[in-house]
Amino acid sequence: MLTSLQNSLVKQIRKLHSTKERHKQQLFLLEGTHLLEEACAVNYPLETVCCTPDWQANHSSLWEEACSRCDRSEIVSKEILDAIATTVQPDGVVATAKRSEYQTQLPFTGIILALETVQDPGNLGTMIRAAAAAGASGLWVSADSVDLDSPKVLRASAGQWFRLPTAVSEDLKATVQQSQQAGMQVVATLPSATLTYWEVDWRKPSLILLGNEGAGLSAELAAIADRQVKIPLSPGVESLNVAIAAALMLYEARRQMSQELGVSS
Repeated sequence: MLTSLQNSLVKQIRKLHSTKERHKQQLFLLEGTHLLEEACAVNYPLETVCCTPDWQANHSSLWEEACSRCDRSEIVSKEILDAIATTVQPDGVVATAKRSEYQTQLPFTGIILALETVQDPGNLGTMIRAAAAAGASGLWVSADSVDLDSPKVLRASAGQWFRLPTAVSEDLKATVQQSQQAGMQVVATLPSATLTYWEVDWRKPSLILLGNEGAGLSAELAAIADRQVKIPLSPGVESLNVAIAAALMLYEARRQMSQELGVSS
């Protein structure tokens, strides 16, 4: 059992708390039972799995499955587990995995989110979760957004990170234009728009453009959208959280498509 904070593996994993080190090592952290279950469910290859003796005793089947998918497995003391986790109260298991060679393309079909300079990992993870729940085809993020594999993004996605196709766009304007050329309508959210989001025909293949939490969507991207929509707000309410805005439009799209098919949403 690993008990020393000076152990080389412990030092290596602790460094992964840093974005710079995750990029350097090309590894990311998976924390907690649920994320490990989701990774195993989709056969995601693991690098290292570390757990406490108590966690191993309570999750013997998952431990065996995780060990079969990783290069190295270690039982560690609670103190070591606390040190390598980023959460305040980890539940007993931490794994590492290779960073994805993120896709450079997603199929231009169905409903897709395109996010410009989103900085909050909780927001990004929540939008991944909402997009997966609503049956979206995928999600783009601009290259200057928070890392897709930030530990907080993974946790906020509640495991849907492993199930929703995602891609990083080095040039989001070019990606938006490509989606238009492929026949998608591009819908931008702007507080100054006159059209409300439920007046859009979401049965068409659609790309939903959402901007930075503070600055919103850039004028350059808003200008090339086919539709500009607003989400009505009561007097005195300045704006909605970007993840909530995304969920509203995703589920309006699902509602319209379900009605067209004559099925319950």
